[in-house]
Amino acid sequence: MATNENLPPNVIKQLAKELKNLDESPPEGIKVGVNDDDFSIIYADIEGPAGTPYENGVFRMKLLLSRDFPHSPPKGYFLTKIFHPNIATNGEICVNTLKKDWNPSLGLRHILIVVRCLLIEPFPESALNEQAGKMLLENYEEYAKHARLYTGIHAKPKPKFKTGAISESTTALNVDQTNSSALNADQKNTAPGAALPVISASPSPLAPITVMRGNGQDQPAVAPVETGVSGCAASAAATTTTIRKEGGLTKAQADKKKIDARKKSLKRL
Repeated sequence: MATNENLPPNVIKQLAKELKNLDESPPEGIKVGVNDDDFSIIYADIEGPAGTPYENGVFRMKLLLSRDFPHSPPKGYFLTKIFHPNIATNGEICVNTLKKDWNPSLGLRHILIVVRCLLIEPFPESALNEQAGKMLLENYEEYAKHARLYTGIHAKPKPKFKTGAISESTTALNVDQTNSSALNADQKNTAPGAALPVISASPSPLAPITVMRGNGQDQPAVAPVETGVSGCAASAAATTTTIRKEGGLTKAQADKKKIDARKKSLKRL
């Protein structure tokens, strides 16, 4: 079950909405996945754009979100090795969108599209990989050769993220938040020192039948008790039966009184 204690509830709510949107309508060449236990880690598989040295490759990256997101930009890392001027050997991504050009209104979709565009148009002037930056400026063919080599070796297709996993995760997360909010509200309304109600995750099983032995025969001492919806139905049925019996008894008594009154009248005659 997802806990997501690394992010405040308002951030989680916004992320859940964005992630669901990305899952239902993913950007071209990008597939997003999540860490069920920590929504502050967002994964994405980026297909190498056609016509670039990264074509036919699939590059997995991650975004690390801080607790004050979206006021602070996330940090981006490529988990797949890649030869690129703006991506360091440790995978760190250098792009203005995640640094000086960051705006809290920018969403995950915008970030992922910018990163994929970086594979189409690198910026050697702000290189984290100096070798790749220098090679791109001085000898593009040599740079492209190195990039294709890395792509062929490291950027093989990854196991795909489970379809619908994000929707399941965000749904479960929203349910968890709703339950937590309800529980917190109950705790606030409970008088100090009073015992909190026990919340059962599933209907209680049938109560066991205790058998008492007497006179050589087995007799059930405790009848099975049903709970939940079935229990409510059984209880209602029992109540209805009792009412019907009581109603029938009352009617019989009234009829008897009428008969007795008639007999007394006949005797007087």
